[in-house]
Amino acid sequence: MHRAHPCSITSDVVAGDGRGLVVIAGPCVLESPETNLLIGTTLADTCRDLGLRLVFKASFDKANRSSLHSARGPGLAAGLDELARLRERLGVPVCTDIHEPAQAPRAAEVVDLLQIPAFLCRQTDLLAACGETGRAVSVKKGQFLAPAEMRHVITKLRESGASGIMLTERGTFFGYHRLVNDFIGLGDLMDFGYPVCFDVTHSTQLPGGGASTTDGRPERAALLARAAVAAGVDAIFLETHPDPPKALSDAATVQPLSEVPALLALLARLHAVVAEASVVGEPEVR
Repeated sequence: MHRAHPCSITSDVVAGDGRGLVVIAGPCVLESPETNLLIGTTLADTCRDLGLRLVFKASFDKANRSSLHSARGPGLAAGLDELARLRERLGVPVCTDIHEPAQAPRAAEVVDLLQIPAFLCRQTDLLAACGETGRAVSVKKGQFLAPAEMRHVITKLRESGASGIMLTERGTFFGYHRLVNDFIGLGDLMDFGYPVCFDVTHSTQLPGGGASTTDGRPERAALLARAAVAAGVDAIFLETHPDPPKALSDAATVQPLSEVPALLALLARLHAVVAEASVVGEPEVR
């Protein structure tokens, strides 16, 4: 199992260093300024009280929606302006995903962590563009990839100059409208020696399960989060909204904001137990 990492996630947040669980969280896509600030403030206050480290995440554009008529977000310019405002107001690092190489240098001027969506994890030009910014990069493992195939992603990012690399697990396709989390595979990702994040909310998706949107099993999010933290991940990723049915994106899986503080408190306690056990030493497997 991994313990030491060759590079940081960001200059402010270093996962896997024993300093506490990293929480990458926010709305799926940028909402109204008032809603964004409410979500961000709740998360920041909660993480501060619990000794967790928050990276606020929200997308300026969701380019992989199920329908042409789905809300996509405010766009690059307006979205980056809003992320810069939130970064300053909340006093925490911020993260957003990008879909095209040309977006990387512009986003890197604002965000601390660039995120590459799962469907795009093999796109060489996109990986190289992110790495060349010098920013840290989180790549979601494609739903269609075996964990071992992420070694190619790592190589591309390292050779492009990424300052930090994180691998994110978000489930693997299994038949129709179903994602399965492979915890043996999660261990394989950890063995690469880079920080590993577990995407709690996207792992509960039922892709294509709705009429024109993705369906989901949000009631299983807490179960998956507990399992991932117990397994020893460095970070968790989750999306939240004060009124999930009204969320502009991923309404079927985002977690109610009112329930997130209690979940994070539980995960903080669980992470502390796992960290203590790792200091004592893991039992020999016979």
